[in-house]
Amino acid sequence: METLGPLPEVQGASRWLHPADAEPDAELRLFLLHHSGGGASMYREWPARLPGSVSCQAVQLPGRQERRREAPYTRLGPLVEALARVVSDELDGRAYAVFGHSMGALLAYRLTVEMERRGLPAPALLAVSGWAPEGFSAPAALSADPLEALRLLGGLPAAVEADAELLAAAVRAMGADGAVCAQFSDDGAAVGVPVVAYSGREDPLLAPGAMRSWAGRTDEFLGCRTFPGDHFYLRTHARAITADLAQLLPRYAAGP
Repeated sequence: METLGPLPEVQGASRWLHPADAEPDAELRLFLLHHSGGGASMYREWPARLPGSVSCQAVQLPGRQERRREAPYTRLGPLVEALARVVSDELDGRAYAVFGHSMGALLAYRLTVEMERRGLPAPALLAVSGWAPEGFSAPAALSADPLEALRLLGGLPAAVEADAELLAAAVRAMGADGAVCAQFSDDGAAVGVPVVAYSGREDPLLAPGAMRSWAGRTDEFLGCRTFPGDHFYLRTHARAITADLAQLLPRYAAGP
């Protein structure tokens, strides 16, 4: 049996979560993980779109937005361990779920694997968007030219491109995130929780049927929800995604 060392200490957990504190009266919790080069602000409208019974907290990784002066992670393993520490220290007995888009989906998946390997409370639901362990291909520009990759994928807001400091931080974060994603080596790990998958129908990074590969990673695959759009389809379909999650979360948080 593999011997696991202790999880690393992570200072300043309040910097990792937006908002820093969960809603005390909510019944369920939802952690949101952003895409490569992105930040927690991509989910700023989600709390208002989910019922009051769900407490939303977006994860803000180091090296972007208000954390842009912090060094970003460049290795997948340490980042997943840090996330496991942040989440496990935050849990308060309420059921929780994890949603991630693109790199966020990779991190949500490996976070779930890590929590289960360590015997820590696992999410009641793993929701993944725009990434799959099979059939996902990052553009060559991701490692060669992070700025061009941001533009290519439509992930560079105009306000960021107009601000030299924000743009430099976004490029650095994208390069670091590219290094993190490049370290993923598929070990075929399955998770013991239900999985639901979301994607854009015209996503150039996903091979046909890629999101259906999640069916081999869980005994309870809840299917693929596909929407018109490219890799960043969720910007125009967040309302439909959150509506679907609002139906799924209480059902699976209640357990068998």
